Amino acid sequence: MGIKSDDEKQTYTVDEAIVTMGFGKFQFCVLAYAGMGWISEAMEMMLLSFVGPAVQSLWHLSPNQESLITSVVFAGMLVGAYSWGIVSDNFGRRKGFLITAIVTSAAGLLSAFAPNYYLLLFFRCLVGLGLGGGPVLASWFLEFIPAPNRGFWMVIFQTFWTVGTILEAGIAWLVMPRLGWRWLLGLSAFPSSLLLLLYSVTPESPRYLCLKGRTAEARHVLEKIAKINGTKLPSGNLVSDWEHELQNKSLLSSSSNEDDTTPKEMARDEDSISEAKEMKSEDSTSTLANSNMGGITALLILLSPELIKSTLLLWLVFFGNAFSYYGLVLLTTELNNGQNKCVSNELQSGKSRDINYGDVFITSFAVSWAPLSSCHG
Repeated sequence: MGIKSDDEKQTYTVDEAIVTMGFGKFQFCVLAYAGMGWISEAMEMMLLSFVGPAVQSLWHLSPNQESLITSVVFAGMLVGAYSWGIVSDNFGRRKGFLITAIVTSAAGLLSAFAPNYYLLLFFRCLVGLGLGGGPVLASWFLEFIPAPNRGFWMVIFQTFWTVGTILEAGIAWLVMPRLGWRWLLGLSAFPSSLLLLLYSVTPESPRYLCLKGRTAEARHVLEKIAKINGTKLPSGNLVSDWEHELQNKSLLSSSSNEDDTTPKEMARDEDSISEAKEMKSEDSTSTLANSNMGGITALLILLSPELIKSTLLLWLVFFGNAFSYYGLVLLTTELNNGQNKCVSNELQSGKSRDINYGDVFITSFAVSWAPLSSCHG
């Protein structure tokens, strides 16, 4: 029986490898790609402010019909936010944001050719379904970032949303008065198409691969990262977080009972560890066949007595943030459409819904202060 070398005995996890390699050229490329997706999502959300008033004037819609154009997008996001999380956890981060990019870009482009109100609602709902997968791209990006720096780089990542809102307001300023709302919808789908063009060069998350037991593929991705960054991987074997924790517990147990443990008991402990690893492998493969049940189980975990307080608090904070942000964004055009004066309904209905796009463009810069203040906070 050969004796294992020190390198063979040593192990490391994906997070430890990424911390060792640090933030380099590879992470900047990942940031640019994920940032493009975030710009795309911001543009699709910002254009809701412009399309509704334009379509209402063209198709003589009621206020309720106009507001439904926005509502169906959020309804689609409600379904997509839960669905794409299950897909990405069971089939990979890459497949998750690939499908969302296809849905968003295709539905966004088809919206520009919608011949009537009802087809426009249908396509915008599909856009919302795709936009619900935005957090998948954010998760993919963060899984390549060293753990100690994730907070800072998440704030930097959020600045791409600001870029998207400013870019959309600028495009609307140039396009809407000259070419109309259909061109705005078509041009706004372009960033999502860029994600599809560059998809082939994006790697799968090594953390996801390791959790699924595909450590060889995860190590291959980490080796590419090390090569691009000009660094080296830690010595030893790559293991999942679960295996790493199990090994640490077994080492602590063996060191504390080393003098009192017989060889027979040590062999029994090793057998129990190997059996636990086999059970973990079987659980990982069975998860693929029960993706819906896995999503329900994850939700039940969040609502367990240990986590329900934190879960409800985070939901409340996120709800308040989304309610105030989107409320202000959608209110911006209403304050710049020439109908914000206190006049009778007859005069109000006869006025044009023309929007001062220059004012909206300037107002969109206010969003840029949030990321900057977070960096200095």
